[in-house]
Amino acid sequence: MGQLSTQDHLAEPGFWPTQEQASRAEFVGAATCARCHAVMTATQKETPMAMNMVPAQASEILHAHPALAFMANKFEYRIDTDATQSSFSIAGESKRLSYPLTWAFGTGRVAQSYLFKQDDGRFYEARASYFTSLKGLDFTPARALASPSSIQEAMYRPVPMDEVRRCFACHATAVNVGGAFDERHMIPGVSCEACHGPGASHVKFIDNRAANNSGAAKSAIFNPGDLLASDAVDFCGACHGSWWDVRLSGNKGVSTAKSAPYRLVTSKCWGTGDERLTCTACHDPHRQLQTDASDYDQVCRNCHVTKPGEKPTKDHPGAACPVAASKCTSCHMQKVYVPEMHADFTDHRIRIVHTGEPFPE
Repeated sequence: MGQLSTQDHLAEPGFWPTQEQASRAEFVGAATCARCHAVMTATQKETPMAMNMVPAQASEILHAHPALAFMANKFEYRIDTDATQSSFSIAGESKRLSYPLTWAFGTGRVAQSYLFKQDDGRFYEARASYFTSLKGLDFTPARALASPSSIQEAMYRPVPMDEVRRCFACHATAVNVGGAFDERHMIPGVSCEACHGPGASHVKFIDNRAANNSGAAKSAIFNPGDLLASDAVDFCGACHGSWWDVRLSGNKGVSTAKSAPYRLVTSKCWGTGDERLTCTACHDPHRQLQTDASDYDQVCRNCHVTKPGEKPTKDHPGAACPVAASKCTSCHMQKVYVPEMHADFTDHRIRIVHTGEPFPE
């Protein structure tokens, strides 16, 4: 398989996503990166990754839906939004609790979930999330309770600090610094340095070209494009679910379709790894996600011959499809309905899909 868990990669020397850094001063911010990489930073800041976490009061979803509610287990869950804040409340058993939301996670392409704080300063996860397909609230994925023991348990789940650190590390930049969770100075959303590592040393070399060569400047920043195929998929899997991360979590069934790197490396054509089949071979993290099946045809042609009867070659070991020559992913990357997300996900296990077959593990 050649894959490693994220914890294994973090234990190795060098940068890896979600890694803790020694100092906040090591981060320069996307505006500094834009001095040399203006086009990339301009398009990247509009991507779902860049906007996947915002302060709750800045959530466009909540402002567009100022009065959200749903009923479950005789409790009414509500999120009410005005010009200054969004308040999460629950009412039932002649009781009512309410707290202002602190952070919103997710762009709303599928869903958006929320954290808030109580007087103890700890984080709590709201059991209600917004789902775009429902245009309303339902239980946060994997947080539904059939018989909550109290209104508090019905409303929220306390989030341990180690989980807070992992969660924010995948949704923000410069999160875990100097042995502490730095909520005050972190950069919401996934920006340049979340994937390329802190940029201060790189910028220093660039600004002092006379004394340092370009090779030194290049070595002072991490380029995921230099990774071997198996490591490249694990790199994205640090937040999207590597093969070992999913296996160790015990997650099974259609829910694993949410973890594209995990599903990708179970494809027959993955073999021991092929740079033509990594995540970034199809998805440029600096640009908007392409959603039309035809957008990916050229990637498929990089491995497959295209004419029926044409013999595969060393460079194109994949046979030609006998059915169609375009929109390959519409057949070979099945859409899978994930119940807790109320949405379809593209299954990245590339294969010939047979009608009525069970979801392949």
